Amino acid sequence: MSAVRQLFITIIFASLLCSCGEYQRVQKSDDYNYKFSYAKRAYEQKRYVQASTLLQDCVTVFKGTDKAEESMYLWGMSNYENKDYQTAGSIFKSYYGRYPKGKYAEEARFYCGYGYYLDSPEPQLDQSETVKAIEELQAFLDYYPRSDKVSIAQGAIFELQDKLTLKELQNAQLYYNLGNYMGNNYESAVIVARNAIKKYPYSKYKEALELLILKARYQEANMSVDERKPDRFREVIDEYYSFINNYPDSPSRGEADNIFKIAQKHARD
Repeated sequence: MSAVRQLFITIIFASLLCSCGEYQRVQKSDDYNYKFSYAKRAYEQKRYVQASTLLQDCVTVFKGTDKAEESMYLWGMSNYENKDYQTAGSIFKSYYGRYPKGKYAEEARFYCGYGYYLDSPEPQLDQSETVKAIEELQAFLDYYPRSDKVSIAQGAIFELQDKLTLKELQNAQLYYNLGNYMGNNYESAVIVARNAIKKYPYSKYKEALELLILKARYQEANMSVDERKPDRFREVIDEYYSFINNYPDSPSRGEADNIFKIAQKHARD
């Protein structure tokens, strides 16, 4: 190791020690203006855990002052930047509840919702956080329709809605795969898929949902008793026309056409 590099590492290490020592002094200090100043500096230097710890103390002490408002916002942002989106969201909600027209109200509403968006789980998991993110982002759009963050919020909402739609598609597919096991699960698949389309009409998964409805109706008709097959296959034909009218160039057009040919034959019987 070169002497210059060794000196550089020594300086950095010494700086970190000094910083930690000062932070410990700040924590023990009763001078909250000093704490607040240090916390802001720590935030700017991306030492978010230190900033959050100090700002949490400042919020209570500075209650009723401008510093309380700024402290609460920076406390939320410290947690947000540290990727603790749940804590950040709770702080931001407290902020805009306490300061609905505050200096940082727009940012607080946005980062509250966007943090929940970033924390949204995979589709197969519980989606209560996804719903919460949509609600917060939609509230942000309602309050600040001219914000420069509108397009970001809208994009996040569409993505979150697609995630919810995908979960419904997976649920409908599960019913479809169960077939007639312990009941008519094809009908359940249709109901789940139709509800998803009604709730999220602009989702990128709409075509997949409509195709699943067609396939479920076909399987339901195919497994029916003979006297019910003609009527049920006529329902299949109706679903086919609905599907190809909406997606005439669908990659699944061939599969749909094969279903239609079989349905036509049975519908005439």
